[in-house]
Amino acid sequence: MSNFIRLRPRSTTLYLSRGRTVLATGLDGQVRPARDVGLFVGETRLLSCYRYFVDSEPLEASALSNINQHTWLGYYFRRAPCTPPRDPDGGSGMVPLSTEETLELRVFRRVGEGLHEDLHLTNFSRHSTQFTFTLSIAADFADYVESGGDRRQLGRVTTSWKEESSSLTIAYAATSQPHDAEPAASFRACLVAAVNRSPIRPRWENGLLQFDLSLAPASSAHLCLTFVPVVDGTALAVPQGCDNDPEEHRFDTTTNMFLSRATKLDNGGRRPGEHVIAALEQARDDLATLRLFDLDREDGWVPAAGLPIYVALFGRDTLTTALQSAILGPEMMKGTLQELSQWVGREDNPWRDEQRGKLLHEAHTGPTSMLNVNPRRRYYGSVTTSGFYPVVLSELWHWTGDRELVERLLPTALGGLAWLDESGDVNGDGLYEYQSRSSAGTKHQAWKDSRDAMVDEEGREVEPPIATCEEQAFVYIAKLHLAEVCWWLDRKELARRLWREAHDLKARFNDRFWMEPEGFFAMGLGPDGRQIRSISSNPGHCLAAGIVDDAHVAAAADRLMAPDLFSGWGIRTLSAQHPAFNPYSYHRGSVWPVEQGSFVMGFLRYGLHDHLSRLAQAVFESTALFEHFRLPELFGGQARSADQPFPALYPQANSPQAWSASALFTVIQGITGLYPYAPLRALLVDPHLPVWLPELTLRGLRVGDATVDLRFSRESDGRTQYHVLEKTGSLHVVRQPSPWSLTATFGERARDAIESLLPG
Repeated sequence: MSNFIRLRPRSTTLYLSRGRTVLATGLDGQVRPARDVGLFVGETRLLSCYRYFVDSEPLEASALSNINQHTWLGYYFRRAPCTPPRDPDGGSGMVPLSTEETLELRVFRRVGEGLHEDLHLTNFSRHSTQFTFTLSIAADFADYVESGGDRRQLGRVTTSWKEESSSLTIAYAATSQPHDAEPAASFRACLVAAVNRSPIRPRWENGLLQFDLSLAPASSAHLCLTFVPVVDGTALAVPQGCDNDPEEHRFDTTTNMFLSRATKLDNGGRRPGEHVIAALEQARDDLATLRLFDLDREDGWVPAAGLPIYVALFGRDTLTTALQSAILGPEMMKGTLQELSQWVGREDNPWRDEQRGKLLHEAHTGPTSMLNVNPRRRYYGSVTTSGFYPVVLSELWHWTGDRELVERLLPTALGGLAWLDESGDVNGDGLYEYQSRSSAGTKHQAWKDSRDAMVDEEGREVEPPIATCEEQAFVYIAKLHLAEVCWWLDRKELARRLWREAHDLKARFNDRFWMEPEGFFAMGLGPDGRQIRSISSNPGHCLAAGIVDDAHVAAAADRLMAPDLFSGWGIRTLSAQHPAFNPYSYHRGSVWPVEQGSFVMGFLRYGLHDHLSRLAQAVFESTALFEHFRLPELFGGQARSADQPFPALYPQANSPQAWSASALFTVIQGITGLYPYAPLRALLVDPHLPVWLPELTLRGLRVGDATVDLRFSRESDGRTQYHVLEKTGSLHVVRQPSPWSLTATFGERARDAIESLLPG
């Protein structure tokens, strides 16, 4: 692969972020009135314009970069005003005058819940200079979804300047009228921009903050500004120390605590696999930077779905992220499951697609949501969350054995399944469909939720109600695994019922969704009960969930890896041979990294290690295409070839995206074959390291109350060995293939079990 290829999603914007605060700027590090840029706090744009001028002229950007996700440094320059005139350089160097008599502006930014900015103006010319340094500041309090100009909420903006404290206050207030059984609502926000340090007192005139400065040669002026959001009358925390002050914010403390406890992965410094470790380290750090600190709990935390569009609480996204990154530790599972239990549907509200027991899809804090312009302040337009919550709760049980917490959250899981059984089966056929009841709701409410995601084999859009194949799979594994949990919790009759229901659903699924001529499963069943015979990625989730009959597994797995679905970088959302295929689309031919993690676990389940290795290699090679080894939310479905060594990009893709980051850890779990079972103090391993990752060490892996360091190494004969380097607490590490493997023989299982018990 070429060392020159580095793709950067959303390449016209720079991002600085922490928690719910995002500063999005142009490539020059400044905010011009434009779509999707500004200082956003809680999905509300508090700065819609922020620019620098010297004597009313812009400066030239020299070098700009994030230092990490929440700090940033930029250099700007121009010819220092008042320097004597000189003739332009006529030599071959063509040296610009601005580099001979330079005025530099150096900007250092840090984000907490607001923004701290240090500005250093230095005169590198050989003459004294005088000038007016100006900051152009404006706020429009647009919701992120309306920052492109389609304004749906209107309020009043007021501005006040306090000369004695050199502070600017921009306040906003809006109200809405009642509708759709929703009461009238109000929204208020405020931004206080304060000059905390300056050699002279600034002045405020017509949207311009101005400083009249004089600098001798080699001298500097230091300006320090803070931008403090005020939410519900409370000023949010902003970093106070100037420049790269070592002062530790509470966000730093909690982030560092997670990073110190998270499982460490390395490959012994060997060249093969270097890009894998780099990608895993970036993914771990990205998950930490997406943390929604206001939802922290003592024993867990919740990530946002992605930057910049999804800086909010999402149901299925956070559940998926927490599950896929479980090898790092249980904190995300604990935080997400507990937080979502507080958002369970409590009433019948069609506008919000809310019903009792139904689990949340998304919760937003921007003005249009808070004013009930849309239902997304608390929106339930997804069937996935209700089916997936029990799956993640079961995995929490497998990783931690935390009986007290699991028992406390069990009613939420059972309530979600009860809603699915009572209201999720729209037409009474024993399968699970979706159909929005809201005038402002999401049309498609399964795994693929874009408005044109569901198309039949001729390319026509299918209207709900629709039963998608993967949603049946999620309910199946939810009932199957929750039955096991209930058995442990001495709820035997409930366990038996869930077990029977899961197996009955599996039979119905294979009968209704299997397409014999295609050797594959239908994407879904339409409102008339007919198969939606499109070849798509959806059945890959069915393999992962185990709802597929053994007789169909090999054919389904091979079909997923056929050239029309497998692009060479990952499995497409829709076959390239489909009439509606579009590699640039959201769900009709693009590649989603999150899905690849699920498919890897499906191949692991059935012992299809060749399929697993091939897909895992594509996933990690795709990380090498992107800046920082960071996988975006999705990318184009173009076929990989010698003359197409990288795919196109989806223009609105989030990056970082939580479940793209977490998918990498699922791939590692698949390669090492980790099956935790904390209730029995056991960890099963079934490692099959590929040639491109011949060594891998996991340090500090937590299962129940135990921690273990494991080293995996690929031998010359292709077999992978493992060694327990260190262990604290009681944990039995046993080599065993997946219980569902179609490739492991009885002899292999017996040999692996015996070898696991031998010394060393």
